[in-house]
Amino acid sequence: MIEQKNNPLHGKTLQAILEELLVHYRWDGLAYHIDINCFKENPSIKSSLTFLRKTPWARKKVEDLYLQFVESH
Repeated sequence: MIEQKNNPLHGKTLQAILEELLVHYRWDGLAYHIDINCFKENPSIKSSLTFLRKTPWARKKVEDLYLQFVESH
């Protein structure tokens, strides 16, 4: 098995990642960095998770933003 200790995404759920990003960026900041409607129009954790789980490219953008956030802090 590949060692994952240096992977900041290892052990993190999509919900945990989204909640951490929300603490820092809030919905308007997420919408600024990732231009998707689930962050712009009536955003909620539940609706965003539903969309992100069905949309691999959007999930990747959220994960990439999280990695940038972790590296800068």
